[in-house]
This record gives sequence, C-alpha cells and structure tokens, in this order.
Amino acid sequence: QVQVVESGGGLVQPGGSLRLSCAASGSIFAIVAMGWYRQPPGKERELVAVHRSGAGTKSEDSLKDRFTISRDTAKNTVDLQMNNLKAEDTAVYYCYVRCATGYSDFDVWGQGTLVTVSS
Repeated sequence: QVQVVESGGGLVQPGGSLRLSCAASGSIFAIVAMGWYRQPPGKERELVAVHRSGAGTKSEDSLKDRFTISRDTAKNTVDLQMNNLKAEDTAVYYCYVRCATGYSDFDVWGQGTLVTVSS
C-alpha cells in the first residue's frame, strides 16, 4: 500500500509565493512519475506538472514561467514552487504518483491541499 501526503497549501495574496510538498511512502517497488494536478472550483482536474523517470517533465505551458516542480527520487518527494500567484490559481492541488510493481503500473493520489489566492 502506498500513501501520499501533501502539505503547504493555504491563503496567499496575489503576487505572492507558495511551496507545496508531497511525500510518498509505503510498499513502493518503483515510482515512474510524480507531480501535481489541480482542480479549480467548478472545473475539471488539470495537469500542472509531472516529472517522469527517464523522460523529463511534462508541464502545462501556461504555468511554466511561474511554477517549478522539483523531485527527489531518493526520498520519493516532489515539491511545487509557485510564484507570482494569481486569483485563477485558486484550486485544490493534488499530488500524483504513478507506481510500478514489475507487472503493472497504478496511480495514487493525495488527499489534496487547498490553495486560495485572494487579497
């Protein structure tokens, strides 16, 4: 069983910064990808950025200049640094982990952490 725990959400003013952290633990054979998705109020869940082992990072183009993902493969952690935050960045942010068992892959999601950008 794999557990995924996020931290770092909260209220921030427009133009501010916030750093989200995520850690995966448990019975992990291998992690093939870790990253972040978000779900704005009333909208579908959308990609922010995901780092894939051996394949680099896949990011939403519109966020690349403000959001930076960093993954520590030794610690099974992934952080999301968010700068110059805007009201439209308000969302629940979910950590995403894709695990490999040697036979198949499966996805694990964190419980989500709320980021609110408001003055």
